[in-house]
Amino acid sequence: MKSKKLQDNEHGVDSKDIAIRVSGVSKAFKLPHEKTSSLKGMFVNMFRDKRTYEKQQVLKDVSFEVKKGEFFGIVGRNGGGKSTLLKLMAGIYSQDCGAIHINGKLTPFIELGVGFNPELTGRENVFLNGALLGFTRKEMENKYNEIVAFAELEKFMDQKLKNYSSGMQVRLAFSIAIQANTDILVLDEVLAVGDEAFQRKCEEYFEKIKQDKTKTVVLVTHSMESVRKHCSKAMFIRGGKVVVAGNPDKVADEYMLENLKSGNDKEKSERGVLNSPWISAKVLGAPVLKSTDTLSIEVKYKNTDSRPVYAKIVVQHSNANIMITNAKIHHNIITNDKKEHTLMFELDLKSYNWGDCRIVALLVDEEKNYNVADFGYNSELIFKIPKNTKIAGIMKTTGKLELIK
Repeated sequence: MKSKKLQDNEHGVDSKDIAIRVSGVSKAFKLPHEKTSSLKGMFVNMFRDKRTYEKQQVLKDVSFEVKKGEFFGIVGRNGGGKSTLLKLMAGIYSQDCGAIHINGKLTPFIELGVGFNPELTGRENVFLNGALLGFTRKEMENKYNEIVAFAELEKFMDQKLKNYSSGMQVRLAFSIAIQANTDILVLDEVLAVGDEAFQRKCEEYFEKIKQDKTKTVVLVTHSMESVRKHCSKAMFIRGGKVVVAGNPDKVADEYMLENLKSGNDKEKSERGVLNSPWISAKVLGAPVLKSTDTLSIEVKYKNTDSRPVYAKIVVQHSNANIMITNAKIHHNIITNDKKEHTLMFELDLKSYNWGDCRIVALLVDEEKNYNVADFGYNSELIFKIPKNTKIAGIMKTTGKLELIK
């Protein structure tokens, strides 16, 4: 994207130090009420006097600045406007009002793998994507071995891309993308894809460019640990508006507190309208806990038939593997009716190291052993153990389960 001229802001910050300035930006989309599924329908709708739309306001008067060399995090729940904001910054969308100024060359990695051709080999796609990023063939030949080594796909480069797993495609796309010679990197949920080893490579790459301070990075993520670890500044967006911006620890705490206060009743209501099994959960207590504390979780669920089901809690710790509470061994919590039930779960945190934890509640069919409902996969429930907590060793699956009603 071409740079736009920047003026010094009201606080006297030199415009030369600013990489991105967003001033009073708003964006809305029109959602048509009439559904067109054929050429005839399109033709008829063209001559209708009254075509109705529903206006969806995605961003509302958003303003912030990102200095050169900063690692800037953007957090918020799904549908909050984060991806739309990135696309405005990248020039994919245009704002309804306000201004966006970019000082330098910006490369968006909003959709990893865009431009891949599944009928071409991995090798051919490397050169195709390189061309899209503005590299000559000679430049890509010089970078090719480095790209393949980072992706760890040496044995697969002459296979067609359609035979790659989704994880392999992501690794190849990111390996190509980070070769871009750019001033500003815009990344949308890069750490949410790929396996654990790939995510570690992403983390190492981010740490490298953070120390180098020659690039500016804007990262959208649901990982509060990544915000605390990498970001020099951060911003929390809710409902298209900026809730808080500045210190990454403060932003992460505010986001986690928001998730803990999230509307479990709304979740329950939405699932009830669909007349399907539902489950919801909430943490009782503060979002920041010590390893000497006990974590209390209230789980509510309801089935729609008489099959036997039980609730299960999964806790994913940022510094350890997934820990699962085996609720099935507690026979008194298996239910087989259509009533709403409440389950209390208490977890001793003494075996936990510091970091962020995500909670997922599952409603499991006891006979067929598959999940009929879930809650928490969008990081609705997160709690934090402070960094000064002593390392305590391995994770344990101990906890107290009690069916209240």
